[in-house]
This record gives sequence, C-alpha cells and structure tokens, in this order.
Amino acid sequence: MSEFRPRRFDILPLVIKILMIINGLVFLVQFTMGEIQNPSDNHLLTDLFAFHYWRSPLFRPHQLLTHLFMHASFSHLVLNMITLWIFGAALEHLWGHKRFLAFYLICGLGAALCYMGVITYENVRLTSEVNTYLANPSFNNFRIISTHYDLVNAYNEELSFPDTPAKMEVAKMFLRGFQIANRDMAFLGASGAIFGLLFAFGYLFPNSFVYIYIPIKSKYIVGFLILAELIVGIQNVPGDNVAHFAHLGGVLISYLLLRNWHRKGKHHFY
Repeated sequence: MSEFRPRRFDILPLVIKILMIINGLVFLVQFTMGEIQNPSDNHLLTDLFAFHYWRSPLFRPHQLLTHLFMHASFSHLVLNMITLWIFGAALEHLWGHKRFLAFYLICGLGAALCYMGVITYENVRLTSEVNTYLANPSFNNFRIISTHYDLVNAYNEELSFPDTPAKMEVAKMFLRGFQIANRDMAFLGASGAIFGLLFAFGYLFPNSFVYIYIPIKSKYIVGFLILAELIVGIQNVPGDNVAHFAHLGGVLISYLLLRNWHRKGKHHFY
C-alpha cells in the first residue's frame, strides 16, 4: 500500500520551513508583548494585523493576509504548523516552491474573503435586531436576540430578561456593548490556508495512507474534518470563537484552484 509519513524537520521543503519560522517568530513577539497571556489588555498587534470585519474601525486591507501569521495560543500555532508539515510537504515537492506558496496564500486570502461574507451577514442581522430592540424595548424583541446568541447563559448570566424599565436600560447598554464587541472581533490564524492544503492533499492523494497511530487513507481524514467543520459551523454554538466557515472557505478556494489547474492538463491522483 502507499503510505505517507511526515519527514524529519531538517529535510522540510523550503517554503514550509520559512512559513513555520515566520509564524513562530510572530508568535514569540505576540507572547513578549503580552497579547497571548492578556489579550484584553494588550492587543496592539492584534488590532493592527489580525483580520477584522470591514465596517470595524480596526479593519485594514493588509489584514486579509497578515492574519495568517498570527495565532491565539501555543496549541493553535503547533496544531497548524504540524498540519502544514504533514500535509504540505508532499504538495510542495509536487508543485515546487513558488506554486506552493501561491496556493497557500491564495487559499488563506480566499478563506478570509469568504468569512468576510459570513461575518457581514451576522453583523447586519445583529445590528438590525439590536436597533429594533432599542426602538421598541419589548420582552419579545429581546428574546429574539437572546435566542440567537444565548445571551443570558453564554455571555452574561446575571442578565435576566428585561421586563421592567430599569432592566430594559441595562439591556440597552449591554446590547450596545455586545454589538460593538462583535463588530470589532479579531480573527487570526493560518487555519483557512491549512484547510486548503488539507483538501488539496486529499484531492490529489486520495488513496495514500497517512500514518496517525494507524494508517488511514487521506480521503477519509480530510472528509471527516470537512464534515465536522460544516456541522459545527451550522450549529453556531454561542461562545464558539472558531471561524469554521473560514476553514470551509479555504476548502472551497482550494477546490476551485485545483479544478482550474487540472483543466490546463495538470493531473495528479495517487
């Protein structure tokens, strides 16, 4: 059987090695500046380089790419870099350095643009619902928002359903802050690009075995991960800060790129 095993660090392909070094150095700077330990107090780099909603005052166009080199935690960084190594090495060997780097960055950029559409819809809906409540602070209008975002349980356990004028004023203040916090939320990490690589590996090497304790065909691993992201993304659990649809956006862009390349005669199925 064909079996794929990750290689030693000292024979990593050039681009993957450079990407891992850059991501590691950026994380070190984040950690040194206290943005990992105390993100609510120290967020200069996050404000400047993480990805933000386009209507946020923190948004800058360069963030569509710079967010790929930032991570929220050490485990986030390690998981992405190990996945980059395991599944990206064969692709870089197959395509060469330039094509691999272009594919990685395009998947990351495309994932960000796809997710921009998702968060635009979410922010427009939230703004509409909050404005409706502010104009007519009724119990039913608050219940609509609370149902969508599980406000009482997930965000403010002390926030009871506002059924008196005093509670309504508290709810108004809370919702204004909640709306701003959602608008200015930062997204960071290479996961969109990584999922693009995952899909490409499963697409080009569907029957190759990846050794993860036991040998498993890549198409099953990739299929499971994509399905899991889709299910969790649709569930939209309150408090879940993982950008599942950005991951799926990376998969979509990866598929479109591969399909375009294959139409030009570049077929590789192992």
